[in-house]
Amino acid sequence: MSADASSPATSEATYVEPGKEYVRDTNYVPDRITEVVDGVPRTPEFGPTDGELWPVEPGRYRLIAAKACPWANRAIIVRNLLGLEDVISLGMPGPVHDERSWTFDLDPDGRDPVLGIERLQEAYFKRFPDYPRGITVPAIVEESTGKLVTNDFPWITHDLFHEWKQFHRPDAPDLWPADQREEMDAVMKRIFTEVNNGVYRCGFAGSQEAYDAAYERLWVALDWLEERLATRRYLMGDSITEADVRLFTTLARFDAVYHGHFKCNRQRLTDMPNLWAYARDLYQTPGFGETIDFDQIKQHYYVVHRDINPSGIVPLGPDPAGWLEPHGREALAGS
Repeated sequence: MSADASSPATSEATYVEPGKEYVRDTNYVPDRITEVVDGVPRTPEFGPTDGELWPVEPGRYRLIAAKACPWANRAIIVRNLLGLEDVISLGMPGPVHDERSWTFDLDPDGRDPVLGIERLQEAYFKRFPDYPRGITVPAIVEESTGKLVTNDFPWITHDLFHEWKQFHRPDAPDLWPADQREEMDAVMKRIFTEVNNGVYRCGFAGSQEAYDAAYERLWVALDWLEERLATRRYLMGDSITEADVRLFTTLARFDAVYHGHFKCNRQRLTDMPNLWAYARDLYQTPGFGETIDFDQIKQHYYVVHRDINPSGIVPLGPDPAGWLEPHGREALAGS
């Protein structure tokens, strides 16, 4: 994916192209990590199959995921929910990167303690010396070689569920219920195009016309979600699925970043009663809230996006205490 400090990416300092609509580059390294069957990684039923297949193997891989990034945040949440913390290690870059790469500013001496690298770019270049695209998170790196395996973020979380099942904790949630797969795919597609990516189309719009169109699309989708969540506790019904994970990471950043910084300002999340209660419900669910660092989130967007925020000043608000207020969603049943 091309540079886009939202995270999947980073290779440029500028994200707004004057006069143009923002278009996300969705080309990733299509490799997959899949369950071993008869001694070889199996071909997955869903998703890209044109890349290399790597075998599921505990202790072999390291997930690199910055807390600041919504796309990487998904992978951290799914890893937590499935109980894979001791199976796949986690490295976390700092919130502010430069034009070259995410960096390990939070680690001693500025190096990832397992991979020994200062920049995620090093793992990309070790696998692809002339890698031409943005250095994105989440990324999975092979620990023994230090080489990138994949950065294909929607399939990373998909495969953590489907391919690593034998290592899930006994009470792990069914994030991909088979009987809801078709509807769930449609819901997640709309969430990605209209909400997850929709806020970026607003923030990185290069013309008034592009912004106006993006703004209208975003709020049509948010109104649809507000209505959908009026009668069901989670997006697909009574249980948490990956669809909820994918929406949550955008909602968690909405008032702190997207409302002002990206001009998505018809309303705040806190002004939408169903979405706000739903977001609090998830935040207070183990596996979700502990992955959110509002300071890192704000530092990332307000410091990195200098074409939107030239001063680099990071706002002090909003007060995150509201995320711990009672949500009342128990009345809708579900767990």
